[in-house]
Amino acid sequence: MRLNLQHIGVRSTDALDSWIENQILNLQPRLQIDEASVRLVRHHQTSPPFQVQVHLVTPGPDLLAEAQDHTLRAAWSKVMTQLRNRITHRIEKRTQRKKARGQPAGQRPSNGSPAH
Repeated sequence: MRLNLQHIGVRSTDALDSWIENQILNLQPRLQIDEASVRLVRHHQTSPPFQVQVHLVTPGPDLLAEAQDHTLRAAWSKVMTQLRNRITHRIEKRTQRKKARGQPAGQRPSNGSPAH
């Protein structure tokens, strides 16, 4: 996985960059990530001042998440929650498609209504 970190108004430190890298790597058992672009921004004239943007390049549609908050950690937490939710949704959707394909041709998934 290739990781691109961009810091705007936020000081880059080894500890911060390693922490972010580990957070992104923790997503990989559930999703193949080819590239991750992370943008950390501190706006001095707006509130909340911290903004985090993450773009994950994956097989299939890319995943994007963005959040703002009063601390960098809180904004990061919001972004990670968005990403985890989107990954879970993608996995559930894939599972539903596999179940639907496993049925014989001409049959609809049972939804409680009679077939016409």
